[in-house]
Amino acid sequence: MKDIVWKTKFEPFKIKVVEPIGVTTPKERLAELQKSYFNTFNIPAEKVTIDFLTDSGTGAMSHTQWGALMTGDESYAGAKSFYRLRDTITDITGCKYVIPVHQGRAAERILMGVIAAIKPNQTIISNAHFDTTRANVEANKMEALDIPVKEALEFGKPAPFKGNMDIAKLKKAIKEKRCL
Repeated sequence: MKDIVWKTKFEPFKIKVVEPIGVTTPKERLAELQKSYFNTFNIPAEKVTIDFLTDSGTGAMSHTQWGALMTGDESYAGAKSFYRLRDTITDITGCKYVIPVHQGRAAERILMGVIAAIKPNQTIISNAHFDTTRANVEANKMEALDIPVKEALEFGKPAPFKGNMDIAKLKKAIKEKRCL
């Protein structure tokens, strides 16, 4: 055993909180999909066993996180937890101004508003915009343009990586549109 060389770094931990979840059958899942008109946002959370829609709220908190929650300063303004967050972000990034947000979609809402104010009518290019990203782009009167490779749209056909952009379409879009 002592000759084993660990090639992967990992953080060992014990789960402190366990919440039971239901397990649906394939027949029940199909029924829920049909009932929701195949819109995953319309499926009740208690009917979802493994959530591939979001990364929000699907992980367990460590004992350190629970401890911080219990001792955190939740003041509306001037909370010491904000100053600690601000100072840490400033130390890491060198950015003087910090706006804390609760989720990435809130951050992108602020970001898209700033982009639209600085350079209005932009085209924002992606391989495939996430739904809230598209909404934030379009709410700020910009265009969300998806240019995935053709393999990404062939749902029943495997491919090594379907997240690439179509480079020819990307070059064309950059030439023809106001792109960011």
